[in-house]
Amino acid sequence: MPGRARSLAALLGILVLAAPLSTAGHASPEPGSTTTTALCEPVAPTATSPEQRDTSAAPTVTVAAASDLRYAMDELIATFESADSGRSVQVTYGSSGNFFAQISQGAPFDVYFSADIEYPRALQKAGLAAPDSTRTYAEGRIVTWVRNDSPIDLEPLGLQALVHSAAERVAIANPEHAPYGRAALSAMEASGVWEGVQPHLVLGENVAQAAQFVEAGAADIGIIALSLAISPPLCREGRHALIPVDLHAPIIQGAVVLPDAAHPAAATAFLDFVLGPQGREVLDRYGFLPPEA
Repeated sequence: MPGRARSLAALLGILVLAAPLSTAGHASPEPGSTTTTALCEPVAPTATSPEQRDTSAAPTVTVAAASDLRYAMDELIATFESADSGRSVQVTYGSSGNFFAQISQGAPFDVYFSADIEYPRALQKAGLAAPDSTRTYAEGRIVTWVRNDSPIDLEPLGLQALVHSAAERVAIANPEHAPYGRAALSAMEASGVWEGVQPHLVLGENVAQAAQFVEAGAADIGIIALSLAISPPLCREGRHALIPVDLHAPIIQGAVVLPDAAHPAAATAFLDFVLGPQGREVLDRYGFLPPEA
């Protein structure tokens, strides 16, 4: 479509993004409380067996999803597919900003789930989204996260945990294109720890990679999405503490159906499912606040 020819620079001008971050050295509940969850013992939806499903002519919805949705989206897709044998979903995870750039240049996705609703709104304003399809689906939370063997006691320290003597490397998502990274940066600045943390930063391409850095020992502590911290893989491996919401702008997350969707009806049906009661139940369990909260 003609709108695809618009330059990325023009589209980015629609957004108000955080200033580029300079790094030196290393390349609700009450504030500070630790959230417990039953997600360490997940209840997986019962998928329809291949013998029961005829997918030979089933439309496949291609989804670009922010990495904070990794585990919640996997469960959403499994539930959707088990309930609807006529449609399937294929998802790619990454940073919201990178997906925005790719979609602006014509990347062939059907639905885009962003951790920052301003990206879908920018696509809508530029004519690069299906008319009136931008929807808010959740508000995200950020937490500090350490491995179980860490000597850092998160709850009493708050964000001072980031300047603990054992915090030699601190992982966050890159604020230049990851909304969770921008929230982390704002929280550090607001709490007065930014100058002490900056020389020790390790930047992940997205918030899931920042979590992986801490999990693998490439960083000692990180600021990651609550949805990842309470997911089955990470809740067994580490501890987390919520960062007060008044230390950063709300992480309002939004989705949009793209105008060149190969199967627009199926794409809309999947978005409606995520926004419906079953989808809301899954998002709630992964710590996402409802949009109106």
